[in-house]
Amino acid sequence: MTKSRDSYFDNAKFILIFLVVFGHILRSFINGNEFMLHLYKFIYTFHMPAFILVSGYFAKNFKRKGYVKKLAVKLIIPYLIFQGIYSVFYYLIQDESMTSVNPIDPQWSLWFLVSLFFWNLLLYPFTKLPKMWALGASCGLAVMIGYLDFISSTLSLSRTFVFLPMFLVGFYLKKQHFDLLRAKRGRQIAAGVLGIVFLLCWCIDFDYSWLFGSEPYSTFGTVTLLSGLSRIGWYVLAFAATFSFLALVPQKRYFFTKWGTRTFYVYLLHGFIIKTLRQIGLEDHLSDYQNLVMLLILTAALTSILSSNAVKTAAQPFIELRITGWLEAVKGTRNGVYSK
Repeated sequence: MTKSRDSYFDNAKFILIFLVVFGHILRSFINGNEFMLHLYKFIYTFHMPAFILVSGYFAKNFKRKGYVKKLAVKLIIPYLIFQGIYSVFYYLIQDESMTSVNPIDPQWSLWFLVSLFFWNLLLYPFTKLPKMWALGASCGLAVMIGYLDFISSTLSLSRTFVFLPMFLVGFYLKKQHFDLLRAKRGRQIAAGVLGIVFLLCWCIDFDYSWLFGSEPYSTFGTVTLLSGLSRIGWYVLAFAATFSFLALVPQKRYFFTKWGTRTFYVYLLHGFIIKTLRQIGLEDHLSDYQNLVMLLILTAALTSILSSNAVKTAAQPFIELRITGWLEAVKGTRNGVYSK
């Protein structure tokens, strides 16, 4: 008997991938638009930390035989395929030289695939430590990494260490922890916390690139003790916003719940569309915050289309290295399913 999926996590993943796409669309409008900039910072405070935390929650079977091999097939092979495809794509639309392509410097948002692979591997040494020691060590390592200039976007090493605490926290969480978050009182507190986080993003002047976790402290100016303390402060903010978001995720099954099972497709494919929209000057047509509704509609359209059966059927051989969608389509045609 197949174990039924938990709609809560599928809802969370869909909303998070929606925010990923929306954040990338929003990027074109943050220069010179204060509201868009602060909204962008707010989203980046928690959307990837929450995604990573949920990924850690589902990594509890990492000790199963063949887990690493299966993970490599699921993550590294698609990474290599899309690293090549994105490189050619950028060459075609931006006239970037193919000689500058670095296979170990992830294109676009492909860093997540590399980091997710490393996070799973890092479970082996970190889970040998007591939980609090493991979490403390991961946070300490993440703070120290920022002082090393040679740790950057190559192999996504910087992001791997910076977001490792989120992955470990997710790994250690149990279902009852999420149930506690979703209690009525928890939801009320969560709404207030998210409001405070948004106000902080509005009031505190900082470089939004800091939220990416992809560069050493030296990128943002003089390196001091305050640099490390700032990262610790960001962890407090990010965890507060992440848990608050998770407390507000609906539990029931909705029309978009199924799309939460296909976030991998949206994540890998939306970059082609976003980059094309940027290239044709989307910001010239939608230039102020009054168009926020239009951007949300565009995000919803892209997310739903890239989550569709048609896209899954076409892209599955490249993403999952399987052709079940094609086989189902052929079978359906033979049975007259698509002949009506």
